[in-house]
Amino acid sequence: MRILIVDDHPAVGAGTKTMLEQEPDLKVDVINHSDETNSILNEKHYDILLLDLYMPGMNGIELAKSIRKSYPDLIILIYTGFDLSTHFNMLVEADINGFVSKTATREQLLTAIRCALRDEVVIPLHLFRQLRRSEASVSMPQEASEEGLSFSLNEKEQSILKEVASGYTNREIAQALHMSQRSVEYTLTGIFNKLNVRSRTEALFRAQELGLVSKS
Repeated sequence: MRILIVDDHPAVGAGTKTMLEQEPDLKVDVINHSDETNSILNEKHYDILLLDLYMPGMNGIELAKSIRKSYPDLIILIYTGFDLSTHFNMLVEADINGFVSKTATREQLLTAIRCALRDEVVIPLHLFRQLRRSEASVSMPQEASEEGLSFSLNEKEQSILKEVASGYTNREIAQALHMSQRSVEYTLTGIFNKLNVRSRTEALFRAQELGLVSKS
């Protein structure tokens, strides 16, 4: 999995790179100027971007919005040393996949990255308590309601499940949906966990039972 860090503080970028590359499946590049981002994205494929929030020129939020136009499926995390509570609403409203503090431990940083690959966001408890509770009802198939199931599949998970139903491999799904194969694998793992299954075949059978995909 390839990660690009964009941070105007060289020491921060280098230190984060060293932390992350202790993991055998992570390869990290670092650039210190936001205006170099698009050119390097044109040259190399990345699964994750870690963007500093405040940089000279274009800040992390503006940069994320700019990148999103050309790379709609790229996973983008804001990486900041500022108090997240003062920027929380702005970060939630931005089209990003999550955020993490520069004071986070190596374990916390890795957790934030791996959760983002599963379309999940890690939120510190003090920020979670700021969220307003909202009521929502979800229409589930009758058989699902009878079993008391309360899960749902997001748009990406539904798309991947449909490709699985068509018999495509992970690599073929990645190409068809313009995703990395690693992201497809992480998403499938999330689907397995939600459906309480261990394989693609079981996931497809269970999803058909619940009416999440049509039976062939």
